[in-house]
Amino acid sequence: MTSADANPATLDAVTIAELVNSGQLCPTEVVDATMDHVATADIELRSFREVWPDRARHAARELRRDLDAGAHLPLAGVPLAVKATEGLESPQARRLLAAGCIPIGATSVPRGTTWQTWGYTDRGPTTNPWRADRSPGGSSAGSAAAVAAGLVPLATGNDGAGSLRIPAAWCGILGIKATTGRLPSVNTLNAPGPLARTTADAAAYLDVVIGTDLASHVSDPFHGPPLRAVWSSTLGYADVDPHIAGTARYAADRLAACGLLQWIPHALVLEDPALAWQSLQMNPAGHDAGADLRRARNDHQLAGLFATTDVLVTPTTPYEAHGHAGPGDRVNVALTWAFNLSGHPAVNVPAGFAADGTPLGVQIVADHRREDLLVRAAAALERLHPWPSPRYPVHRTGSPL
Repeated sequence: MTSADANPATLDAVTIAELVNSGQLCPTEVVDATMDHVATADIELRSFREVWPDRARHAARELRRDLDAGAHLPLAGVPLAVKATEGLESPQARRLLAAGCIPIGATSVPRGTTWQTWGYTDRGPTTNPWRADRSPGGSSAGSAAAVAAGLVPLATGNDGAGSLRIPAAWCGILGIKATTGRLPSVNTLNAPGPLARTTADAAAYLDVVIGTDLASHVSDPFHGPPLRAVWSSTLGYADVDPHIAGTARYAADRLAACGLLQWIPHALVLEDPALAWQSLQMNPAGHDAGADLRRARNDHQLAGLFATTDVLVTPTTPYEAHGHAGPGDRVNVALTWAFNLSGHPAVNVPAGFAADGTPLGVQIVADHRREDLLVRAAAALERLHPWPSPRYPVHRTGSPL
């Protein structure tokens, strides 16, 4: 069976765009297949707060007219889930829609204003596609769950402390936080980015949103010199479960064994960014001398690191996905929020599984505006060890089918 014969709801974003642009697939077919899939699969997943069938079909008809008039759009006909707190007016959503994406609905985020690491809908909490009794992470909870479960190939997210990378890790997909400031944001800690099942899809998304040419780094990631890499399991301060660090290191060692990474010794020790992050989050215009000093020290350490190396590799999370009651006293963002303060781009790449069957991730960080290195490393790991998708839906007890 060719791609053109497949159910549109099963295709990746790059393939959908190719087929729609070439006239082999009608945008309305894509929308109808996606809506049917969402109606069935999202009953217990609860990744969407709202679904927009009328808007999506209208957008599909408009797209068809544009294509008939000779348009060629990089993401033509690609179903897009939109993080509820961003909406369709965010800078990245507007650029994705202009590139041909079709908005399917608004995905779940935590309720209220308190710090939470899961998503809610009026039907209940969003579940992890791999285990219904586990959280998908947050705050881009619904976006990650919808992509991982195959409801859509792409979803918007934003990352203020790990809100892209953590749900990507726990749902077994890619999540890329772009360099802070490459796109306008309401918060100096926030950066936009994609949630996707393939590196090619994530690269296509970023090329549209931040004007890069990352797709060229996907097709042959092993071409070129190795990336100089530094490993850190804790960043010098985090409490990380040994089996989590071991899974991430094993994935990274596969990249080193094939020649993509070259390990460089470097004793990186950052200061815990909690005080600096919380100070800036609570009072973006203000200053706390102690917080500013910690942030400056970490910036200095990272500047020295990236002067001699290409990428920093860590686990994405300190532990596996927690239940819907929350993480307790532990901090999900322990390994991610330092790079919201420093502004460096970072990606979660699926690395393996915890003993409970939920996915784990490896985080790769690069210097400012070097998203190309992240895409190259992610594409290489995807080629070496393609990551599976969950057999969704799952039993009510939470065990995968």
